[in-house]
Amino acid sequence: MNKVHVILFVPMIEEKYEMFIPISKKIGIISKLLTKSINEMSDGAFPIKDSLLYNKDDGKIYDFNITVKDSNIRNGSEIILL
Repeated sequence: MNKVHVILFVPMIEEKYEMFIPISKKIGIISKLLTKSINEMSDGAFPIKDSLLYNKDDGKIYDFNITVKDSNIRNGSEIILL
């Protein structure tokens, strides 16, 4: 499978989304894509800016330079977009 199902928490707008993200893309690209998507879905309530992705369980920031498949993001992972 070339995508993983994640639960994305966006505290700034107090929303939670379930999404599929590609495993072959770098975390930095995924962060930009998620930011743009959430901005559109929230009618601009979430600003387009440089956002970070965090692991919800341990609070660690994901390295922008690694791919999703090289991270610990798996099906059902809970991540935070700030």
